[in-house]
Amino acid sequence: MSDLSTHYDVHAIVALTTELANYETPTKSKAHVDQLGTFIESQLIRLGAQVERIPREAVGDILLAKWNADRPGKPILFMMHMDTVWPLGTLAERPVHVEGDKLIGPGTYDMKASIALVLTVIRTLRETAQFPDRPVWALFTSDEETGSSHSWDVIEQVARQCGLALVMEFAAKDEGLKTWRKGVAHYTLTIKGRSSHAGNAPEKGINAVVEAAHQTLRLTELNALDRGTSVSVTVINGGGAVNVIPDLATLRVDVRFTMRAEAERVEQVIRSLIPVLPGASISVQVDSARPPMEHDATMVRSFEQARSIAARHGLPLSEDGSGGGSDGNITAAIGVPTLDGLGAHGEGAHALTEQCLIPSMERRAVLLSAILREWQIE
Repeated sequence: MSDLSTHYDVHAIVALTTELANYETPTKSKAHVDQLGTFIESQLIRLGAQVERIPREAVGDILLAKWNADRPGKPILFMMHMDTVWPLGTLAERPVHVEGDKLIGPGTYDMKASIALVLTVIRTLRETAQFPDRPVWALFTSDEETGSSHSWDVIEQVARQCGLALVMEFAAKDEGLKTWRKGVAHYTLTIKGRSSHAGNAPEKGINAVVEAAHQTLRLTELNALDRGTSVSVTVINGGGAVNVIPDLATLRVDVRFTMRAEAERVEQVIRSLIPVLPGASISVQVDSARPPMEHDATMVRSFEQARSIAARHGLPLSEDGSGGGSDGNITAAIGVPTLDGLGAHGEGAHALTEQCLIPSMERRAVLLSAILREWQIE
């Protein structure tokens, strides 16, 4: 490994990760996320950053830190989120702790270790006079786990000014990067029919549940798994009393796709669904949507440069993808070169087994340091 590794004390990274993870930060608890934000803000100021706190009403405030803001060139942007999926009180049941070469506990892997890595890398490069003479920014958002709806506009606004987005989500298998992510769209279909007595006048009813069944089969036909597209009816509700023809049913639909063209194809069909039963009606609501992080020419160039930098420091770098989204989907969709999966390696995101592999933290610190120092922005 590169001589950069001699600058990093992995035990210090573990200690900082533990300190960060001991702040419980469920997305919907603004007060608790803001407590962590205040701690991180103090750390950033100590590291010489210019820090802007961007207020949010429903979720935690966003932090934007800048170093070398007056230097020429497009910034390199670190992207992290402070929120987790874990409810308050989880730490009392499962405290953060070390077992062998693993740091175990809620929030460690996703993504307090990533925040610790970024803070450590910046501090170390500054202390050893190796910090690059270029603008470096770091964005800390607060609602990634619920879809980034409160930070989406900030992410786009900040990222458009940058030459590279480093998304600090946890690593892919074998400590690789994620060079594609599926986009996701969620729909609710509301189907209306006409109620009637199931025994005395079934012929006068329009059965919304039956119509929902027809539409479920139609939606299933939109799957194109060979193109990375899945369309899944995941929740269905309808009816109330066993002796009444139901006049209302709802379908929840999960759509995943690797290409925007596929997302458009599926949405066009969903919005133009025609009822099978005479007199029934269908209305469509888009609940959420996130574009795909496509494995396009920009992604290929970015990964190849990252792999070349990693190789110079004795770090093999592979690539993989994910069926879930991240804020990298947002930056890649607006054309910003994006590297995703730069956080620690481990397992158990959103699971009781959440943990980081401690040796991966040192390797990730070296890789991040090398990218900051050597990246060539096109």
